[in-house]
Amino acid sequence: MPAVPARRIVTLPGDGIGPEILAPTLAVLEELGDFEFAEHAFGGAAIDAYGTPLPEETLEACRMADAVLLAAVGGPRWDTTSPDAPRPEQGLLGLRKGLGLYANLRPVRPLPALYDASPLRREVIDGTDLLVVRELTGGIYFGEKTRTADAATDVCRYTVEEVERIARTGFAAARSRVTSVDKANVLETSRLWRETVSRVGAAEFPDTELEHLLVDNTAMQLVSAPRHFDVILTENMFGDILSDEAAMLTGSIGLLPSASLGADGPGVFEPVHGSAPDIAGSGRANPLAMFLSAALMLRHGLGMQDEAAALESAVDRALDAGLRTPDLGGTATTAEAARAVLSQLQGD
Repeated sequence: MPAVPARRIVTLPGDGIGPEILAPTLAVLEELGDFEFAEHAFGGAAIDAYGTPLPEETLEACRMADAVLLAAVGGPRWDTTSPDAPRPEQGLLGLRKGLGLYANLRPVRPLPALYDASPLRREVIDGTDLLVVRELTGGIYFGEKTRTADAATDVCRYTVEEVERIARTGFAAARSRVTSVDKANVLETSRLWRETVSRVGAAEFPDTELEHLLVDNTAMQLVSAPRHFDVILTENMFGDILSDEAAMLTGSIGLLPSASLGADGPGVFEPVHGSAPDIAGSGRANPLAMFLSAALMLRHGLGMQDEAAALESAVDRALDAGLRTPDLGGTATTAEAARAVLSQLQGD
């Protein structure tokens, strides 16, 4: 049989702790398959080098890859309120738009070994296993923007087609229930969202339960009854906020991965956390969310189901064996965390 060619992975280390958590992730991946890694500038680092957070060369390389592994972007050195100055986060929006990535998946599953690290009581989070499905390329983030000396506007716009395709993603991922989140008591875009999700669910997924919740009610229930949720389906800005809230159920945002997917072409896989410039260079960054993002890449981007499960299991076993980085109340360094997971993968 002919040899399977190496999977082409574009890596975007980005800023802050990004390079520190990406490097051990590549070492972990090399235990699981044959990959060809190509690093490109992105975010603040790209602004410094090229004057833009997403150079055309980087975007083109991403388009040609099998998957994209992104570490972290941003930092105070690039913070600005000037509408004309480039910001690292603009690179994220450009990458999503350029690759047609309209669906963001964020699984949230608190691990029993870390229940005590969660700000919520053990009995509240026990058994929680939910998925936030966030629409990524519409809404207020991509709407028309205006700015004058004394006023500003951001237009929130959705089309039926945009809502239909993200609704199908959410229903397809659900085990039993989709909770569609909106603000239909106030916003016209939310009324369109609710009507469209209801129609798609009834016509194409009649065996899946559908409930509608207002975003403020959802925010309260996430911390009072998180076990209730299976799939949370929501638009761009609400999803941005709710997924970060859901991440804290695990006790640390340093444990949450995400996948951004489109209809075809490569997906982008990245941890939920930011660039943590306050600890950059200290060796204290938690690489586990980056490892788990690589597992999502293996599963959703490359169809390597067994390898994805092996990596997730290795992370779980390392935590069960006592691995704790500073954000989890321990002292393990980035390198020590990587060695603990590698040891589990290698069966040491």
